[in-house]
Parts: sequence; C-alpha cells; structure tokens
Amino acid sequence: QVQLVESGGALVEPGGSLRLSCAASGITFSFLNMAWYRQAPGKRRELVAAILRDTSTNYADSVKDRFTISRDNAKNTVDLQMNNLKPDDTAVYYCNAVSFATGRAYWGRGTQVTVSS
Repeated sequence: QVQLVESGGALVEPGGSLRLSCAASGITFSFLNMAWYRQAPGKRRELVAAILRDTSTNYADSVKDRFTISRDNAKNTVDLQMNNLKPDDTAVYYCNAVSFATGRAYWGRGTQVTVSS
C-alpha cells in the first residue's frame, strides 16, 4: 500500500522559513515524479513545485526564488524548503507522487502552513 506522509507544517511569521518533508512508502521511490501542491480556503488546489525522476524541477511563479524542492531517493523523501514566507502562502500543503511506470497518482493527507503575525 502506497503511503505519503507530510510533516513540518506550522504557524510562522511573515518573512520566516519552514521545511516540509514527505516520506513515501510502499512503492519504489525512484520511479516516482514528486510534487507539492497547496490549497488555500476557498481556492483550487495548485501546483507549488515539482521534481522529476531526473531531478529536474519546476516552480509556480509565485514561489520562484523563495521555495526549493529536493528529493532523497535513499531516504524515500521529498522536501520543500520555504523561505521569506508570505501570508498568501497560507494553505494546506499536499505531497503528490505520480508513478512513471503506471501513471497512477498518489496523495498525502496534507500539512497546514499558516503565515501570520
């Protein structure tokens, strides 16, 4: 059974930093393209950052130069380093995995990030 478990969400002041982590199990991690999405209240879920099997990355314009996505195939984890956080970054952040072999997508349950003074 494939599981994605996020951690690291918290309340942080504007300008602060957080590091989210997603641990994957039940599937060969190196076969997965990984991503972080977020959903703010009343808004659609949106892609924040993605990292493919070849470690190429893609970011939403709103987080470029502030967020960094990385993966560790030995630890089966994908992290999202978030710097210079803004109130607009407040959302539930979800880990997403897509299997290169089957095309099937998997989701974690999410972790809350709140940016407020």
